[in-house]
Amino acid sequence: MNFKQIAVVALLPYTIWLIIDYQYHFIDGANLLIHEAGHLLFNFLGNTLLTVAGGTILQLALPLIFAAHLQLNRDRFGAGLCVFWFAESLMYTAVYLGDAQARKLPLWAGGSHDWAFMLGRAGLITSCREIAAALHVVAAVILLCGLFIAFRGAMKSEDVTLPSQFPTD
Repeated sequence: MNFKQIAVVALLPYTIWLIIDYQYHFIDGANLLIHEAGHLLFNFLGNTLLTVAGGTILQLALPLIFAAHLQLNRDRFGAGLCVFWFAESLMYTAVYLGDAQARKLPLWAGGSHDWAFMLGRAGLITSCREIAAALHVVAAVILLCGLFIAFRGAMKSEDVTLPSQFPTD
């Protein structure tokens, strides 16, 4: 087994946990920073809705941009991991979206709730939990697809072998 294959196998318990009992965790700290940067970036467009949505847009677009770049460079393993990251970020988004009506989640610097604003404007705030549940299911499917893509890339990889397989002096 090479390192990439071991990495995919090591992601299996994490994948199961994400699907069955997703909770905010260490990767979401990075997703949150990207999310907040999206608000700043889209603020320059001067549109309130785009500024509010910009956090989620950048948070979800960045892993997909990386996945596309890696796929174009024939790195299926890396692309699969970025699709996996996208799906995990989508699960984070589902939790945030599902909180739109209750507004119990702590927000960065006590700011406003993006999804309460967007779903409120769309007249869907009372359906936030159902939309979030559906989004979680979609994210779970994408998560498994990303893991499968990474697995296929790892199986075709000419990766560096583990140190235990190097000749010793």
